[in-house]
Parts: sequence; structure tokens; C-alpha cells
Amino acid sequence: MKRCLFLLLSLFVSSLGLSAEKPNIIYIMADDLGWAELGSYGQEKIQTPNLDRLAADGIRFTQHYTSAPVCAPARYSLMTGKHGGHSFVRSNYEIGEWDSHRGQLPMPADEVTIAEILKKQGYATGAFGKWGIGEPGSEGDPLNQGFDRFYGYNCQRHAHNLFPEYIIDQDQRVPLAGNTATVYGQTYAPKVIADAALQFVDDHKDEPFFLYYPTIIPHLALQVPYDELSPYINEWDETPYVGKSYQPHPTPRAAYAAMISYMDKQIGRLLAKLEEHGLAENTVIFFTSDNGTTFIKGQVDYEFFNSVDHLRGLKGQTFEGGIRVPMVVRWPGKIEAGRVTDHLSTHYDALATIVDITDAEVDSVQDGISYLPTLLGKEQPNHEYLFWDFAGYGGQVAMRKGDWKAVVRDAIKKPNAKVQLYNLADDPSEEKDVAAQHPDKVAEFTKAMIEARDEPEIERFRYWKYSE
Repeated sequence: MKRCLFLLLSLFVSSLGLSAEKPNIIYIMADDLGWAELGSYGQEKIQTPNLDRLAADGIRFTQHYTSAPVCAPARYSLMTGKHGGHSFVRSNYEIGEWDSHRGQLPMPADEVTIAEILKKQGYATGAFGKWGIGEPGSEGDPLNQGFDRFYGYNCQRHAHNLFPEYIIDQDQRVPLAGNTATVYGQTYAPKVIADAALQFVDDHKDEPFFLYYPTIIPHLALQVPYDELSPYINEWDETPYVGKSYQPHPTPRAAYAAMISYMDKQIGRLLAKLEEHGLAENTVIFFTSDNGTTFIKGQVDYEFFNSVDHLRGLKGQTFEGGIRVPMVVRWPGKIEAGRVTDHLSTHYDALATIVDITDAEVDSVQDGISYLPTLLGKEQPNHEYLFWDFAGYGGQVAMRKGDWKAVVRDAIKKPNAKVQLYNLADDPSEEKDVAAQHPDKVAEFTKAMIEARDEPEIERFRYWKYSE
């Protein structure tokens, strides 16, 4: 009887195009990478051959969204599968003094993460890069949220220096040789973080693993090993950056491009490592960004690089340029190579998708819908809406339903802030607010957005007491 049940289960799994062997999961998240800063998304100046190959070998999403337009809430929603209206963390919220490196508001102990779910399934779990939702020893420490291994930055403010004096290894500060608070140092954090991620693959090549790789590139400061500048150093006219935000740099355009290409090289190393161990066929790789390109002019020339293409807005905004992000997924033999999809999806779908892929069980409340059917070319359930509740940058709420999108700005100062309305099919750049022409739709969105929001537990996240 048991043998028959096993054979029936195997046939069912095979009918979905999946393998009975649990696949490895690698989720890579860039930091402040714009929607159009990869070659596969139309970038013409910055070289990203490995990521372009990843897209060519898998599927590329054209309407994938972050859960929030800045670091901490985006990472929180990714890990929990909750949109901003149900999140404990709804903005970057510093704990301690400016330079304490104590980190951001920690994730509560009772929250359920992707890592905790997969750990129960027998997965080895490791996180390498920027965490940003709990200092070492707190309830939000990744070691207390399902990860066996952590190497990188717990505090996102600490991650503003890519040549830091120390790195976090598990829950301890480990000095990095030859580094001071300058443009160049001896030990480049993105390199040692990538090394640790590759070692994790070596250590767990004979068992299923979940590798979360939230790289700190290309978030400022502009810092990259000098020899990595060579492809770009004389390519363009440069105006040195000497401002007070982050580090100065004599060639900011070349540095920014070199940082993205350096990230691409590390992903190339990871792909080679999978090939070395014969793991490529049984590994699902996701690549995305936490939000859009940064807004700090003089350091990141987003107009020169056409970083968000035709989209309006940048990091910190719920317009498309701040929240629409690249997303490619590769799974050889399961995902048809070279596909492109316009399926509306978001970071808070990742938990549901990974649960679906691994046949895991989850009993936590979450807002995501698995896009595994899209990956496999099957019929896909759709969201009724996508929702953003972001307490930073003046307080912003946004919702997308089909081609329609509602945006509320400056909600902290204006509790009755007006709803802006855009039709993305007719106006993909969100240039024309048509709220006055569609009062019924504005009322519909207003009601839906109010109903989508729980009362935040943190006082400073409470805003937009809108009433008609």
C-alpha cells in the first residue's frame, strides 16, 4: 500500500513538471538596482553578461514589484509574504544612535519566514549580505528567524561602507583587514560575502539548501576595487562627486557601472559553483532588486544610465520607478528558456511560490500568490490587487488593480490626502492624474486601500486617516 501511494504521489508530482527530489533554492536580491540596469532589460552602458545569461536561460518578468520602495520593509515582506498593510515593519526605523550600528526595528519572534518553513523541510539555510530587520541577538536576528548561517551586515546603515572595519559572522563582529572609512580599502565586503556564499554551497552540496543572497550592491557609497574600474574609467565624461552624502568619488559614473558589473561577476562565480557540483539542474535561482534606483544625484546618474527607462519615480516613491524591479528566474528543465511574462507579481509572492516549489506546509497568514504556474507555463491565478503601505518619505499608500493604479502621497502631513489615479495601459509613465475624470474608481480604490490596512503596532507608522 505504501509503495502504491508513493508511486501515485510521484506520478502527480511528475504531472506538474516537478521532481520528487527537493530542489535547491537561491534567492538573490540586489540593493537599489533599477528596473532597466541589466542588459536583459535594455541597459546599454553597463555590462551584465551573467545576469543576461540567467534571463536567457529562464524567464524574465516585466511587471514584477517590490513590496516597499526602501530596504527594511521590502526585506520584511519578502521573508514573511505579507504586504505593507499587514507588516510590522513599514519603513526604515533605526534602533539606537546614528552611528551605533545597532540596526533597524527587529522582526517579531513569532513571525514566520521562508527560512523557518524550509528548515522544517530539511533544508540547510544561509543568508549572505544585508539583513536589515534585526541586530545580532535580537528576535529579528537571522539566526533566530530560521537561518543556520549568516555572514554580512545586520545593520543596513553599516552597509553604507563597502570597505567596512568589520563584518558580522553569525552573531560576532569579525575585523576586515586594511579597511578604514575611505573610498578604497584592502578587503572588499562584497567579495568576502560572495566567498562565504560559495562556501555554503560547498558545505551543503549533498543536501537541499536555501541560499538567500541579499547583495549590498549597487547601494551607495560608490566603492569598488580600483582595478574593477578599467572597463569604464575612460568611457564617459565625469564630474567628480565631492558632496557630504556617503563617500566622494572622482569618477562616479564609472564606479556605479563597475559596482553592478562586479555584482554580475559574483553571480557568475555562483553559477560556476553550481556547475562544478552538478547542481544547476536541480536549483531554482531567483534574481531581483529590493527597490528602484537611488535618487542621490551626483553619485548615481540615473538619467545617463536610463536606470528606470520610461518609468516615473525612484527609490522611496510608490510610483513605478521606485517599486517596479527586475525579476528573472532560472530552473533548467522546468522553466522554458527565453520566456518573458507580464504577469503581475511581487516580492510578497516569493514565500507562496517557494512553498509551492518545495511542497512545504505553512499555516501563517500571508498575502502572496504562488507564481509557480507562470514559471511552468501553466494557468496562473491572479491577484485582485497589489498593495503598498509605506510609512517613509512622507507616508505613501498605493494599489494596483489590472491597469489601474491609485497613489496617495504625503499622508503623514495630510491625513485626508487626495488619491491620484493613473491608467498604466494608456499612461505607463504616470504623467496624467485622471482622478477627477473617474470619481467612482477613486472611491472604489479608497475603500479597498482602507480595508487592506491593519492598524500598525508602531505609532510612527500610523497615518492616512482618510475619510470621504
